[in-house]
Amino acid sequence: MSELLEKLNPAQREAVQTTEGMVRVIAGAGSGKTRALTARFAYLVNEMGILPGNILCVTFSNKSANEMRARIHNLIGDNDTAYINTFHGFCVSVLQEDSHAVQYPKSFLVIDNSDIDAMLRTIYEERGLTLRDMTFSSARDMIEILKLKERPDYYLDMLEMSPDVLYQKYMDAASPKDIIFYGYLYQEKRCFALDYNDLLVFTLHIFRKNEEIRLKWQQRLEYIMIDEFQDIDDIQYRLMEVLCAYHGNLFVVGDPDQTIYTWRGANVRFLLDFDKKFENVRTIMMMENYRSTPEILAAANSLISRNAQRIEKSLIPTLPHGPRGACHWAKDSAAEAEWIVTKIAELRSGGTALRDICILYRAHYVTRELEEALLAAEIPYTIYSGAQFFSRAEVKDALCYLRMAAYQDDLSFLRIANVPKRNLGERRMKFLKDCAAENSCTLYQALKRTVDDPIFRGTKARQFISLIELYSSGSSGRQISELLSALLSDSGYEEMLRTEGSQSRLDNLAELKQSIHEYEISCGEESTLEHYLAHVALFTNSDMAASGDKVKLMTVHAAKGLEFPYVFLCAMNEGVFPSRKVRTLPGMEEERRLAFVAMTRAQRALFLTEAGGRALDGAPRYPSRFILDIDQELLEYTAPPQEGLIKEAREYVSHAAARLAEEDENPAFAEGDRVRHSVFGDGTVRSIDYGRRAYLVEFDRVKTPRAIAFRAKLLPLQ
Repeated sequence: MSELLEKLNPAQREAVQTTEGMVRVIAGAGSGKTRALTARFAYLVNEMGILPGNILCVTFSNKSANEMRARIHNLIGDNDTAYINTFHGFCVSVLQEDSHAVQYPKSFLVIDNSDIDAMLRTIYEERGLTLRDMTFSSARDMIEILKLKERPDYYLDMLEMSPDVLYQKYMDAASPKDIIFYGYLYQEKRCFALDYNDLLVFTLHIFRKNEEIRLKWQQRLEYIMIDEFQDIDDIQYRLMEVLCAYHGNLFVVGDPDQTIYTWRGANVRFLLDFDKKFENVRTIMMMENYRSTPEILAAANSLISRNAQRIEKSLIPTLPHGPRGACHWAKDSAAEAEWIVTKIAELRSGGTALRDICILYRAHYVTRELEEALLAAEIPYTIYSGAQFFSRAEVKDALCYLRMAAYQDDLSFLRIANVPKRNLGERRMKFLKDCAAENSCTLYQALKRTVDDPIFRGTKARQFISLIELYSSGSSGRQISELLSALLSDSGYEEMLRTEGSQSRLDNLAELKQSIHEYEISCGEESTLEHYLAHVALFTNSDMAASGDKVKLMTVHAAKGLEFPYVFLCAMNEGVFPSRKVRTLPGMEEERRLAFVAMTRAQRALFLTEAGGRALDGAPRYPSRFILDIDQELLEYTAPPQEGLIKEAREYVSHAAARLAEEDENPAFAEGDRVRHSVFGDGTVRSIDYGRRAYLVEFDRVKTPRAIAFRAKLLPLQ
């Protein structure tokens, strides 16, 4: 252990050895916080004798959790690392142990977006809704907003209402919003399914209502460590407060300058005000950067110093000097893409691997010309946020076969009962749905009940039942990778792909089997089928890295936590980065933090590019204020910028900044509220558009509804 401590700098060593009480670590980008976290875990176990199962270490992605688990395993030589997890993953552990407190089975189902879409499909069919009423994407967003903000007590309906009562509430709903919401709750209830929000909400509910369970977990978790604390949201914060209340040992690591998820509920004040919330807080500053050259850090420090909501600090370089950040002004987007591709070709010819190059951007829509230029130059690339590995059809199918072995849930049944073809088409599925509704059972149970009915003559329904029964009864104690291989073989699924000649899809299945094998190795005896299915349901796109020697294209959000030798940050234009959607000073500070995150992904060289010309609306394109924010001596321009352009850009930015609101505006009214407008008169709020920050109001004296901004002066009517 002493050897490990010697490899740490003084701040890292202080973080490791400060074990008791409330500890806040402000860890700058590239400062080795993961090394400090893993070393602290090892110190608690090896030096202090704390049992690994009594330490909770929270990260914000499954990829980070897996990497940390592997590092800690190597340091402590113990397989008991069960509570190195995401918040959602930890809540799965709680619910798998204590779901009886809310009358849910231990075999509850964790669902992802594709499962939610399958539920929505059923709801739309049953109630005659179309995508004109609401797209699936909008419906998912609406459900999340309702659960988190507008109807935070929704879970009581799921817990206290029987499926029949909840079904009636769904059928009685009139508006598309209520139909979708209560239909979704009903679908969740009948499948014993929980989405990511539910995992946190149900866990907190159990802790509030059951003192015995709460005290059990509080006593068990003697030390709590939370990574990326700047990204924590309100419900995660409340969960943390409950868990640390007994022992009082809480260690949080974060960087206020990397708070980029406020749109997802993150609140930078939790980190900034940590010493105000808790007594006797010890704050440790980790500022030494081991990732980037002094030139890259100087530019990034210069940019972020413009923010007010932060802890004043500067990253301290430890690496040798490199080139200044290069800045290129292109005449238009096509020329910008051409310059980037030419530069990549130069790096490649100089021996740089394409995998060491990343192109970052604020939003996906800017990539079209980049992709065209890369294709023309025959430079292979991959879009990091393209088709998610775990959302690919064959991967979802394979996982649904595993879910059928474990749960026999309706979502999985609908997906794979007729894949490969078993002659179980729409007519027979409708028959099963009617039977399931009549008997209050699952679709699979309905099939078992009615398999001898003449309607199933000429089908392979009986063979499907035999397959599921064989593997559901024989799954216990069997390796998951072995179980999956057998299921895919005996079901005929792999044979179907071979017949189709779908080698890429077979390759994806091979990759899935390999990932399961790695999971089994890392988790040891904890690698049960149920644990794995809960684990994989929490995966996101950022948990699967692209393979091969290819240039990586991704949004800045997707790049959080990653690093690359060479980074191109493109489309640095006003209205693109920062986004034209920003309307408040806090929002602009978040955009600047996002630019800071982008710049600090670079290790050896950073390239900033922007395109001139005109935007789609005909307005001139100006350079981003974030380029102008940087001390200009810290940048090296490929050509001297046009003085007139820079002057115009600064004037434009100045006028735009004056229009920013001091704080985020929250709606003062709810749907259904009666309001009075100084011109339009009295009216009723019909809906709220959070994105545009406006009400849709139906006025008594106006023929058509009007969108009225939150900032408008509306008076309430009694």
